[in-house]
Amino acid sequence: MSQALSSHAAAMDRIYRWQRAFYDVTRKHYLLGRDRLIADLDPPPGANVLEIGCGTGRNLILAARRYRQARFYGIDISRAMLATANASVRRAGLQSRIVLAQGDASAFDAASLFGVAKFERVFCSYTLSMIPPWQAALGQAARIVSPGGTLSVVDFGRMENLPRWFKMSMRAWLAKFSVTPRASLGDAMVHLDGFATASHDLYRGYAHYVVARAR
Repeated sequence: MSQALSSHAAAMDRIYRWQRAFYDVTRKHYLLGRDRLIADLDPPPGANVLEIGCGTGRNLILAARRYRQARFYGIDISRAMLATANASVRRAGLQSRIVLAQGDASAFDAASLFGVAKFERVFCSYTLSMIPPWQAALGQAARIVSPGGTLSVVDFGRMENLPRWFKMSMRAWLAKFSVTPRASLGDAMVHLDGFATASHDLYRGYAHYVVARAR
């Protein structure tokens, strides 16, 4: 891992070393749209599903319980978060169907990490807003989607239809956790080569939900 990436991994560990213990309890109030993304995944039987930036493993566990015919994988740059995720997966009894690994979202080798090069479903839930080279991470995610598969992303939106005071306060709060909403996320996904994209603004622009299907 390069010095810059090692620095980012260390920063994420510092932020979440203590927060990971109560992360899921607090984030359910403002990481909106995650459950809709999971409900829409609908992987075919035998599918491989990858979450980029899996955090505590919350999304993967819910998805694995919902779609028992699929196999799930997750990467995260933070060793602290992966420790929590692995413990949660074991408690859920899903270690045979969920495999986790440390990886940089913008430059990881899925085949080396998991023995799987392409995935029928790839998703990012409130991840790209925390990754400095987020466009590189988006491109990397698109490259590992199988033909006919989908890349699904939910993240903070422009919040243009919400009160200005709320938007400013929220952005200031997010900045404390190195979170930067990506105003051009929707446009970037629309222009992914070889994908047909459907884009949705949720909760008056609070969140942006995009599904890109590989042709």
